[in-house]
Amino acid sequence: MAYATNPVDTNRGTTNIQLPSQLSTDIWAKAIESSAVMQLAQRVNLPGSGVTIPVITGDATADWVAETAEKPVSKSTFGVKQMTPYKMAVIELFSNEFRRDLPALYAELERRLPLSLGKKFDETVFHGTAPGSNFDVLTNSTGVGIGGTGAYSKLVGVYETLATADASLTGWALSPQGKAMLLSAVDGNERPLFVPNVNDTAVIGRILGAPVAETKAVYKAGTPAIVGFAGDWEQARYGIVDGINVAISEEATINDGTNQINLWQRNMFALRVEAEFGFIVKDPAAFVALTNATE
Repeated sequence: MAYATNPVDTNRGTTNIQLPSQLSTDIWAKAIESSAVMQLAQRVNLPGSGVTIPVITGDATADWVAETAEKPVSKSTFGVKQMTPYKMAVIELFSNEFRRDLPALYAELERRLPLSLGKKFDETVFHGTAPGSNFDVLTNSTGVGIGGTGAYSKLVGVYETLATADASLTGWALSPQGKAMLLSAVDGNERPLFVPNVNDTAVIGRILGAPVAETKAVYKAGTPAIVGFAGDWEQARYGIVDGINVAISEEATINDGTNQINLWQRNMFALRVEAEFGFIVKDPAAFVALTNATE
């Protein structure tokens, strides 16, 4: 592997930096904010060795009884799901000149790093390949078209599809493209089905009673394109191990592709952000992919 000899364009700059103690907490909060999966699914405590989560596979059944007759006995049935954590990480390089403006550094970290973690997590869950075993993805979910006319009846059809799978619709993950489709939908009298809130911001907070989480990561181009997901998020669990870990180095040698960059020699520093995530669903059939198909 060769050492990089050309200037490294970071478009940044610093000397002596003190990262705010709240930084890791803020990064994690922003990661959750940018992830539809983390907003809609339930979080569980996840140790580094993984965790076994019991799931109810069948409920006890009540029945009518005559006076003085013995009461029926019924049992719930249970199963287990194993959740295994996998590490996600990103490194950002900065020039030392950038340290002269600590608020700008903090704002840059706050804006960019959490988004990259939340985006990658959502991309993997909705469209990607699991990083390993005991990590579920929704890649093979049934597609339901909500494009064209009759948007309301098509959204009701999503409920019907999930009901057929014995699931309830508890939340929608919607892309900006999907939101635009629904904001343009009208009823038979050309009145919009969804209207901006009191601040005149075109935000859809709920669809047919279920909450909406927005994310760019849910969109996938194609014919048809996937513009969102809907499903029974009470069946979904995500976990993290020890939150977000933040580390900074001024003397490391960074491998960037086929180049090695010596930070000390270049008056640079690197910020590393990493976390271990897990995700499972009780039944993948409890989720459908929303597409822009018109039929």
